[in-house]
Amino acid sequence: MKKFIAVLLISNFHYTSFAQQLPLSSFYEMQGVLNNPATAGLQHHGVIGTTFRSQWSSIPGSPKTAVLFGSAFLQKAHLGLGGYVYNDVTGPIKNTGLQMAYAYQVPLSNEATFSLGIEGRFQQFSMDKQKLQESLGANDPVLSGDAKKIKGDAGFGMVYTDKKLLIGLSVSQLVQSRLNLYSGSTPGNEKAKFYRHYYLQAQFNWQVDDAVKIIPNLLAVYLPNAPTELQGGIRVEHQQLFWYGLSLRKDQGWLFSAGINVKQMFRIGYSFDLYNTPSSIYDKGSNGQEIMLAYHFIH
Repeated sequence: MKKFIAVLLISNFHYTSFAQQLPLSSFYEMQGVLNNPATAGLQHHGVIGTTFRSQWSSIPGSPKTAVLFGSAFLQKAHLGLGGYVYNDVTGPIKNTGLQMAYAYQVPLSNEATFSLGIEGRFQQFSMDKQKLQESLGANDPVLSGDAKKIKGDAGFGMVYTDKKLLIGLSVSQLVQSRLNLYSGSTPGNEKAKFYRHYYLQAQFNWQVDDAVKIIPNLLAVYLPNAPTELQGGIRVEHQQLFWYGLSLRKDQGWLFSAGINVKQMFRIGYSFDLYNTPSSIYDKGSNGQEIMLAYHFIH
């Protein structure tokens, strides 16, 4: 059964993953540049951090994603700078990328801010042809092309935020760069390209009392040829010392997270994803885990 699922993942990538999603994180609301360039510098201090995510660990070739992210704020110019680098590996497929974000923040009344951001990104898509040949056969057209492709792309985002509310809209991979993996004649409906990603992100800060803050949050991701991702949850913070959260990801399962803040500067987080579908029905231990380390340059 494990081998069957592993082959299924590879086959699914071959036919549909050229709409494959950019990296997602259980801690998306704590590293905004991952989904929206307009969030760069929104915290008005520097941040640097990293996450490592592992999914379906009991399946051979399961997805593993490492991300290094950061942002800074230039107060006099009302500018935010940020970006991230990532390495995403699923079986014979590897996607390595660099994103750079630039945001201009417009101060509004009542300490609100409207931010506009643009991003540039470079991605290297590569595949292990030997592993693919074992599953797809030696005559598959994808095996006749180059094993690596490097492409550039761009994106745009906007965010409104005040003391309690944050809501953002963004789109990545606007250019939809073509990979041109195939050589020779191929079916017209197999388009090897990076598809546009549309993001809606929102969260609300509810200060219950002097010690407790409750933060509901929502993320929606849409792209062609793939199910729409919906994730909603609640995070509870206690005296800015520790926090815990519960989220639900549509058609997948529950996410449990917790973390601590050391002197409000160093943040450590852990998330456990409990999948209901699809693979846990067939294979025990098919869950996900993610670790986050972040440092906030607070004076």
